[in-house]
Amino acid sequence: MANPAEQKARREVRRAQADFERDQKQLREARAKSRAKRRATFERAQKAGLSLREIAAEIGLHPTRVREILREK
Repeated sequence: MANPAEQKARREVRRAQADFERDQKQLREARAKSRAKRRATFERAQKAGLSLREIAAEIGLHPTRVREILREK
C-alpha cells in the first residue's frame, strides 16, 4: 500500500488532469460559439450591403479569409 504522501500526490495528479480536460472542453465550446457569432455577423453585414472587401477592411483581414469564414459551417 502506498504511503499517505503518494496517495495524496496520485489524487492531485488525477484532479489536475480532470481539471485540464474540463477546461479544454470549455475552450473548444467557447471557440465554436465565437466562430459562429463572427460568421453570423459577417452574413448580416453582407445582407446590409457590405462587400467582402469592405468587411475585410473593417477588421484587417484579407477578403479571401472573410470568404472562407462565411463558407464555414
